[in-house]
Amino acid sequence: MSTSDSGGPGRGAFGGHQLVVVANRLPVALVDGEWRSSPGGLVRALLGFLRPTAALWVGWAGTADEPQAEFASDGIDVATISLAAEQIRGYYDSISNDAIWPLYHDALRTSTYDNDDWRIYAEVNERFATRTAEVAAEGAVVWVHDYQLQLVPAMLRRLRPDLRIGFFLHIPFPPQELFMRFPWREEVLEGMLGADLIGFQRRVAAENFISLAHRLVDAEVVDDGVRTADGRFVRVGSFPVSIDIDEVAGIAADPVTVKAAARIRRRLGDPPTVLLGVDRLDYTKGIGERLTAFGELLRNRAIAHAVPGRPEVVLVQIAVPSRENVGDYQAQREHVEQLVGAVNGEFATLGYPAVHYLHRSLPLDQLIALYLATDVMVVTPLRDGMNLVAKEFVAARGVGDGVLVLSEFAGAADEFTDAVIVNPHDPHALVEAMETAIAMPRDEAIRRMSALQDALLANDAQHWAASFLEHLVR
Repeated sequence: MSTSDSGGPGRGAFGGHQLVVVANRLPVALVDGEWRSSPGGLVRALLGFLRPTAALWVGWAGTADEPQAEFASDGIDVATISLAAEQIRGYYDSISNDAIWPLYHDALRTSTYDNDDWRIYAEVNERFATRTAEVAAEGAVVWVHDYQLQLVPAMLRRLRPDLRIGFFLHIPFPPQELFMRFPWREEVLEGMLGADLIGFQRRVAAENFISLAHRLVDAEVVDDGVRTADGRFVRVGSFPVSIDIDEVAGIAADPVTVKAAARIRRRLGDPPTVLLGVDRLDYTKGIGERLTAFGELLRNRAIAHAVPGRPEVVLVQIAVPSRENVGDYQAQREHVEQLVGAVNGEFATLGYPAVHYLHRSLPLDQLIALYLATDVMVVTPLRDGMNLVAKEFVAARGVGDGVLVLSEFAGAADEFTDAVIVNPHDPHALVEAMETAIAMPRDEAIRRMSALQDALLANDAQHWAASFLEHLVR
């Protein structure tokens, strides 16, 4: 663990880091009083790149009133942020997840806006900025992540004008007609414009931001970005996030994983076709629409083609628990489980469900075994920033077949044009896309998968992080 002090004003004893990552989520979580690795999508994308850099990761400790701490974990230094229960409720539950999240995902649920909670959101963002200012070395590069911390760049610039500040939004950024609903729209834009570089998953999100900055805060549109009212140039662009391909491919090639995949297939009853969905249990992921379409798919298929005594096609749906204390998410779980019961009630036979449903998180090695056991991966969010599950599936397949059904509203669709692209809001199109994937000739499936892997290899996690930071420093 680095404990060097740069000696400048406002630096704590843990200062001196030349690269600082700031995110709501840490690469570790406090479990039963101990810090343990907690590899989410952002963590997995960044850790391999950060370990050799002596970087520092600043983030919330994950529980209420946990004292701030500094320690080394998994090859990088960590500085935690302490938040009270009321701050967590206002900053995270209310503004981040009840206001911003649905709005940025095309208002799939009604956002709720509370002025007192917005003040808490701003207060917590200020706390993140202050903590970062304490630990960053003179002239350091700071990379701020995601919608929970949209005010941090401007706050941090006021505290530390010597820093190079980047901001990356992992979720979609909405068009004008949606963003204009947000009561604190100017504050968000001005907060993000405190960065030197603002990155989005898709070009359309960058274009949305540029047009809104011009309309609402008088930013001048220039090549590759905007010029703010105080004359600063802010570069704005798309930097699609990716995965550690070598990690996923290595696990997939392990004989232990290959055997596990064969066991999964046998436990499913060796059906002719296995479909797989892996999602957080979130209303943006389209799980309900997928289950409804799957039921219609089974209804449409000729009974004469079915394997006697069992479903001809089965769906494995992994629904990772998410925000279970929020009413919308509780209702979503009930809805999904009712749909699972309805499909199985109509199409399962004794001992052979049509839908195998797991409401739990699985470690990466078990997920990859599922990817190998699958014929068709169904990734159909109603709106998604990127969707790394699609990329993990492609990385796991190696030289072989397997078909990816992919929503046109996932950022991955920009790169994965050889997937079966579908509009998940169209029930008929979703059924047809599944049927196309199931019926696809093996030689076509192999050709498409090879093209998907070429697209993936052109942009792995290392390339994504290096590209963003190179543009930031330059």
